[in-house]
Amino acid sequence: MMKFDLLVFDWDGTLMDSEARIVASMSAAFADLGLQPPPPAQARDVIGLGLEQAIRRLWPESAPTQRLDLIQRYRHHFLEANDTPTPLFEQAAEVVTELHAAGYLLAVATGKSRRGLDSALRQTGLDAVFHATRCADETFSKPHPQMLLELLDELGTDAGRCLMIGDTEYDLQMARNAGVAALGVSYGVHAPERLLALEPLGCLSAIAELPQWLGQGARPEHPSSVTGALEVASA
Repeated sequence: MMKFDLLVFDWDGTLMDSEARIVASMSAAFADLGLQPPPPAQARDVIGLGLEQAIRRLWPESAPTQRLDLIQRYRHHFLEANDTPTPLFEQAAEVVTELHAAGYLLAVATGKSRRGLDSALRQTGLDAVFHATRCADETFSKPHPQMLLELLDELGTDAGRCLMIGDTEYDLQMARNAGVAALGVSYGVHAPERLLALEPLGCLSAIAELPQWLGQGARPEHPSSVTGALEVASA
């Protein structure tokens, strides 16, 4: 069993069940601009990408100013107007809290905006659990490896000691591009066969399975050195 010091989680579709609000907010944003909303399946398929990249796929002929307008409308609906519940998946909070206590470095790499992720972290009370986070409006969108490369650098971890956990092919492609091991989860946006085609180490049916999957042999080898790396990265 491979040993990991750093576990990087996708957010939407991996830790938080936000699909319904994302799809509804995207549909409302298109309608605000007098456009035909994309079919729900298409809106669902781009979850995990940064907003700019997602809109390019949904509206290929759009101009930069049009995409900016759509992004603003989407954020209005997702962060302010739409009240569709976005709960954490069952036992997600307990799992990440347990892994934090076990000595792992924990991080988030997400297609959300910084404003959106910070709001979600406050809402769930998990802001103190993660040692570092990266959002698509701060760097390159998935599947570009930059989010993972920046997290590795910030937390002083080698790519071989990092595991990316996500529900979309974009997560697994990003991990592959960064030279990082990947683990899929089958309860999110993309079907298991899409994930398995990218040859992750496994594919979990529930986030609650993660601690057992990691196993005793995959716990941080030197928890004290992990803490030391964090102190250096935070200095």
